[in-house]
Amino acid sequence: MATLQSLADLNRANTQTGNSENEAPVHVQKLDAQGRAYATGKRKDAVARVWIKPGKGEVVVNGRPVETYFARPVLRMILRQPLEIAGRVDQYDITVTVKGGGLSGQAGAVRHGLSKALTYYEPELRSPLKREGFLTRDPRVVERKKYGRKKARRSFQFSKR
Repeated sequence: MATLQSLADLNRANTQTGNSENEAPVHVQKLDAQGRAYATGKRKDAVARVWIKPGKGEVVVNGRPVETYFARPVLRMILRQPLEIAGRVDQYDITVTVKGGGLSGQAGAVRHGLSKALTYYEPELRSPLKREGFLTRDPRVVERKKYGRKKARRSFQFSKR
């Protein structure tokens, strides 16, 4: 290995090894042995593990149909968003295991995991999903409770007596 003496030497070494900064990263399809794409999604305290494979559009969450697990239509709408943006509604069978948090956080975690799994199955879908913000993990979490307070910010009731 040669010792680099200047920045010009470093630049020359980078161009020879192909580490050019101008090249865009190449995203390739990532599938498991069964031909499924797998991704993990997170939101608040919820963690969702999502597998997708080509199919009729069946969605199973923790062994139950999505209509029974996410009974509120708003939560099912959140799950459908990445598929609608990608134009792939009813083209994939989706299997999900989700733990932690409440139903709203779980729906957000499933949406995040589903978006990532779609990009692993079809890398060309990455830019429309990223544009909508579905590939970004929402960093907001519950603020911790502080000592001397009733909750994170709520104080005890003040009385002058």
